[in-house]
Amino acid sequence: MIIIGLTGSIGMGKSTAAAMFRRQRIAVFDADAAVHRLQAAGSAALAPIERLFPGTTSASGLDRQKLGSAVFGNLHALRALEAILHPLVKAAQSRWLQQQRRLRAKYVVLDVPLLFETGSWKNCDVVAVVSAPLPVQRARVLRRHGMTPAKFAAILAQQLPNTEKCARADFVLPTGLGKQVTYAAIRHMIIQLDCAS
Repeated sequence: MIIIGLTGSIGMGKSTAAAMFRRQRIAVFDADAAVHRLQAAGSAALAPIERLFPGTTSASGLDRQKLGSAVFGNLHALRALEAILHPLVKAAQSRWLQQQRRLRAKYVVLDVPLLFETGSWKNCDVVAVVSAPLPVQRARVLRRHGMTPAKFAAILAQQLPNTEKCARADFVLPTGLGKQVTYAAIRHMIIQLDCAS
């Protein structure tokens, strides 16, 4: 089974690329979705989050807005939150990979925003980075509800620069030239992997 790591900075079109892999009948593990499941009522992450950030959870789950206020601009608080969430996400990812091996999947995709930053790239056979020009990225991100230029800048500061991600990638998937171009790049990548295997 070939594990493809899929990553890219905020607003680069990673979710769109992940959907394109699914169209190719390749299973995708979505790390962001795993984090959201960990924020639901009754999840293993809620009690430790509440201990660290009192008042950010309730019987219905995590209050993302309150937690966001608690960690925004506070690197120490963000790292403490990541220390709770990252091991739980990695455990969920490991269980998912075991299931895919049992299903004899040829390829799988790990959709992980912080693939390089967390060292998760080491578990991948190849890494694909989605990339778009900065003006396209900025326009996409600033269209999001509640996003501001300051928040965008703070998020970028926490992520490896796009140029470095692209330099470390096995494949760079362009996402600023239209969906057909991105889809063609993904198809070409799979053909190359098929030929190499």
